[in-house]
Amino acid sequence: MGSKRVLLTNGLGKTLDTAVKKASRFVDMFLGTGEVASFVAQRHAIKVYGVDLQAYSVILAEAVLGRKARSPTHLLWKRWHERARRVVAKYRPPQIDEDTRLTHALVDNYRRWCSRQSNRLPVVRAYGGHYFSPHQALWIDALRATLPIARAEKTLALAALIRAASQCVAAPGHTAQPFQPTRTAAPFLKDAWVKDVKTRVKSTLTSLSSQFAKQIGAARIADANSVAEGLKVGDLVFLDPPYSGVQYSRFYHVLETIARGRCGKVTGVGRYPDQDLRPKSRFSLVSESHRALDELLTKVSKKGARAILTFPDHQCSNGMSGDDVRRIAKKHFRVIEKAVASKFSTLGGRGTGTDKVAKRQARHNASELVLLLQSK
Repeated sequence: MGSKRVLLTNGLGKTLDTAVKKASRFVDMFLGTGEVASFVAQRHAIKVYGVDLQAYSVILAEAVLGRKARSPTHLLWKRWHERARRVVAKYRPPQIDEDTRLTHALVDNYRRWCSRQSNRLPVVRAYGGHYFSPHQALWIDALRATLPIARAEKTLALAALIRAASQCVAAPGHTAQPFQPTRTAAPFLKDAWVKDVKTRVKSTLTSLSSQFAKQIGAARIADANSVAEGLKVGDLVFLDPPYSGVQYSRFYHVLETIARGRCGKVTGVGRYPDQDLRPKSRFSLVSESHRALDELLTKVSKKGARAILTFPDHQCSNGMSGDDVRRIAKKHFRVIEKAVASKFSTLGGRGTGTDKVAKRQARHNASELVLLLQSK
């Protein structure tokens, strides 16, 4: 969950630009928000493919990789917005504005309204009154239910909706837990809830429309270790495996619900879906992480592909450290190493005081390894 956008400006971008020149394909095995795949696809005339366990990641990447030209969005947005407006007009969600004072009682009323709504409004039922205001959640559901039909336009619109929702969500950093209407956290909750989802979607749609690939690529939901079986000589593989001992699906379940358009029963303060509905990675298991990386690098090496691997240069909660990654990589490749500055998530940690407010920054500065892996 480190910010690849920061890394791309701190040296990774130049490394990719140089390495891609000798590649026939670029394959991002852990898409995340798709920053790296999109960076390469927009700058180089090479087919870019992406893989991730989570649908929201694939949609964000596919919105860029699946298009070779700017998409006109004025008419798209006008028609999409009108379809969604007709859906919203059927309901009367509670409203808040700049003068609203959020209290536990008022928020409880919002939550009760949301819980009484139809299963056709999954975001309202699961997250309304928590991560989003009832009005925000209703617009997200309405826009999700009325997406354009054409595949490229649908993917672009859904990607814009996911990004806009992430800008409005009422949570410290990731969506592990929403802000609560406590004395100190209520202002943060209100700041998030008064954001206009429609305006954010429209502006994000316009911005995304100008981002497209030089060559049509693709992204899909899959496991990196399985996809590695299909690699070949000439491929440049980008590897940014999980470093958290907690499954990433815990932090992105809200975006995943929007991506998939459905959500089962949710539980807990974080409003988590059932464990069986959340993808799991071996890389986030202390008992499996070392073996998973060794198996992946074994396959990449045997297929004759080159790779660029990034990982925090410190001990991580999934049991792996930068030194472990170095050691495993050197078993299979000739390694050229760089270390660059980056930022990493603190996973939305909360304080222990009576107000349970986050007492640490959402991200902190750290060093990240960038390893260029070449055949021995």
